[in-house]
Amino acid sequence: MSSSEYHEQLWQSVPPGAIPPGAELRRAFLLDRLRVAAEPSERRSSDAPLRVLDVGCGEGQLTAAIADAGFEVVGVDVAEEPLRRARELHAGIDVRLVPLDGEWPLPDAGFDAVWAGETIEHVTDTAGWLSELRRVLRSGGSLLLSTPAHERLALLGFALFGERFDRHFDPRADHVRFYTRRTLARLLADFGFEQIELRAVGGLPGARRTLLASAVRARF
Repeated sequence: MSSSEYHEQLWQSVPPGAIPPGAELRRAFLLDRLRVAAEPSERRSSDAPLRVLDVGCGEGQLTAAIADAGFEVVGVDVAEEPLRRARELHAGIDVRLVPLDGEWPLPDAGFDAVWAGETIEHVTDTAGWLSELRRVLRSGGSLLLSTPAHERLALLGFALFGERFDRHFDPRADHVRFYTRRTLARLLADFGFEQIELRAVGGLPGARRTLLASAVRARF
């Protein structure tokens, strides 16, 4: 089975319209940070609408929310099935298929902000993916992303309860990377991002479910 067939098959198993846990928290974070990014500043002097790329857009729920908030948005995914659903659910939405590996058919520095919600944990070639993401984001542009959190109490729980560990780290699952605040911050810094901010939300203190990250593409 090819990688593209694998991702298509994954989406065939997802019920149409399914809302993942924590979706509202991510939506609130995203729209708040986009409004801040759209404000005039030394990094942004244009009055034109903010240009946003939604990476791993799926069925386009957040892509549509970005558009409804008044921003120009393009959604991309590596599988055609979620894009088909997105076009059916949200008339006029701009969603596009991109290759799993290699260059995306998008211009250099074509976007003011990039959102990647619950996507980076699915990526095998993290270096290639981040390099491509950085290429399409303008200098001084905003990177916003979310990924499952792996805080200390959660990791202790995995260590103490074998069944929980096996379920979370099932080798057949589609999550292939696992991030803490420290590892995600180091990764973003290594790929030319600065002003990195991370916070964990959902769940209990010390065992939060989601990491929310914002960063700025360095000017070089």
